[in-house]
Amino acid sequence: MSNVRNAYVQELKNKDTKALQEELVAAKKELFNLRFQKATNQLDNTARITTVRKNIARIQTFITEKSKAAE
Repeated sequence: MSNVRNAYVQELKNKDTKALQEELVAAKKELFNLRFQKATNQLDNTARITTVRKNIARIQTFITEKSKAAE
């Protein structure tokens, strides 16, 4: 599991700000869909919500780092 996370973080590091913004939008849409599934009792893996929330935080962190480095 840790290797998967590290690979994802490495992938995010290599993306530019525009790609990170697109990834953020996609992650937020996924989180919305997961919450909707949970509300309608269709969600099997509730841990996925936590994972997506953490991924959103990671993406936002990289966007902030890149914007501060550009200044």
